[in-house]
Amino acid sequence: MATATRLIQRFRNFLAGRDLQAKLPLRYTEISKRTQPPPRLPVGPSHKLASNYYCGRDGRREAFPPVVVAAAQKTLAAGAQAGGSGSAVTTAEKKPVTPGPPLKKWEISKDQPYL
Repeated sequence: MATATRLIQRFRNFLAGRDLQAKLPLRYTEISKRTQPPPRLPVGPSHKLASNYYCGRDGRREAFPPVVVAAAQKTLAAGAQAGGSGSAVTTAEKKPVTPGPPLKKWEISKDQPYL
């Protein structure tokens, strides 16, 4: 509406029955004040006047990779016996799990073997 000519603005105001340009600056009611109070920040290591070097307050230098406190699984050393029985532990290989019912084995037709 601000880019319309005076003639178009008056014609719109006449059709609307009110002045449409009067409320344009009041569109946004959540406008902050022009003067802001100074922030209240807690005193930290960067507020010192002396001995305030960047390498001492750089957070990236204080971060290290995570340390493993405990392993997720207990593992046995190679060749170690499980328990105290003295028998060798045999592990059977498991087949991968497939979703759904097991598939039926397909058979070739006896009457038309070349299809």
